[in-house]
Amino acid sequence: MISIHVQILLIILFWNSDCQIIPRIEECGLSCSQGIHCKSKPSSGILNSFCHDAPASLSSMVLKSMKISTVMKCVQGSACSLHLNIKGTLSLDENIRGLEICSLSLDTQRSQCTNVRFARKKSKMLNGKKVQVQFNCIEVNVAQHIYVTMKTVPNYCEVKLSQEYYVEDCRNSDVGKYIPACSAGQFDYNVDRARKIISVNVSNFLRDQDYYVRLCHKWFTCEDVGAFAVIKGKESLKSVSLKYSQLLPCLCIEGWLAIPDARRIQLCPFENDTKALWDNIVYNPATQTLAWEPACPVLVMVNLCRLMKSNDHCEDIQNSSKNSPEKQVKYSRVDTHPRLCMKFTTKQGSWVKCPFAHGEFPAWKMRTAAAAEQIQVFFTSQTKAQFSVLVCNRTQLASCESVGMHHSVSVGNSVSITMSQEMCGSTICIQGWRTDVDYSVPLQICDIHCGFCGQTYSDGNSAKAMTHRMKSVHSLH
Repeated sequence: MISIHVQILLIILFWNSDCQIIPRIEECGLSCSQGIHCKSKPSSGILNSFCHDAPASLSSMVLKSMKISTVMKCVQGSACSLHLNIKGTLSLDENIRGLEICSLSLDTQRSQCTNVRFARKKSKMLNGKKVQVQFNCIEVNVAQHIYVTMKTVPNYCEVKLSQEYYVEDCRNSDVGKYIPACSAGQFDYNVDRARKIISVNVSNFLRDQDYYVRLCHKWFTCEDVGAFAVIKGKESLKSVSLKYSQLLPCLCIEGWLAIPDARRIQLCPFENDTKALWDNIVYNPATQTLAWEPACPVLVMVNLCRLMKSNDHCEDIQNSSKNSPEKQVKYSRVDTHPRLCMKFTTKQGSWVKCPFAHGEFPAWKMRTAAAAEQIQVFFTSQTKAQFSVLVCNRTQLASCESVGMHHSVSVGNSVSITMSQEMCGSTICIQGWRTDVDYSVPLQICDIHCGFCGQTYSDGNSAKAMTHRMKSVHSLH
């Protein structure tokens, strides 16, 4: 029951903070109680930064009870602004000539200081009396983190008040409605895919105020994609055209008013356009490394797979699964066979890319010849390679169980496999694969007819030149 009460209390507190009305002022200024005439002037804060030992007669409690709140200055015909309303209580003393009030933005490290002086005759007459000082001319931004100090003039050590303060943000209904930085605007957009242009129309933002629009790639922050465009507040046309190179899931439209610390609005309309993500596959022939790097953060399972000839299904290669939320996926010592592919699986579906399918990389072939009760297996390749061969029983489309010994063979050589009558049949296959790489596709020659001399069977494809960039050829959904 206690936890429920606490939750209800927190909800009430947050609701009150979001719905709290900010007090209004028409002019900012300084006021002092007890009828004391006081005046303020801007100060650098440097001259009063070094403190002095306080006189023995001066109590450290001469300055107390500083309170900070936010007020909103609204003047007809101009935008509203937020100001700090700072109140403090000082016990008048002949050793004190005034106060210094300073604010430091912990976000920007920008400081503002004001020196408050009292009329000497009046303050001497009220020596020992408490006077309340109120100052509300320090302008602040939405959601700013402020450090406020109040010191005596002269600055006596250990006679100081300080407090951190958070200015209300745009979730406060009053701030969100009247402060320009919270008026982020609204977008309408149109995509011209042929010209690779996004036209953006902006509405519901302050009149006569310039507005920035840009395209960006959203990672931890939204990173620039080209220069931003400016919509002039005085112009009647509130639209811009932005060029893009690729429609990616993380491509966003971002807009904000041309004022400091303005609230930004983002629209990411291409989140389901993941197809272009799978194109960035790179092969390095020198290291035999196949790599893919996402252009956007994406939750994806990556596998190497063997493309089946019969139904275009791509069967996963064992121990090749990798998760990639945002990092590069890399496979070392990869076979460049045309049927070795990469499979990308997300919540939206699966895509298969076969980077070696166009015959631009060295590949290998397996060929067999039947002679009496023996099968002779040959391998041809444009590069040096080692292979392993076995006889297997294909119980399923992608599963072939070994029924004999493994045989090793090099390019240019052959191996003879003795086939008994029991080993012959439509499901019996000769399976070969490369053993000098970490990832290879197994090729199969099946439906071997024993006892027929001179019959030859082959599988595999030849390949010629090398290149570094590859395109897609298959897609599974």
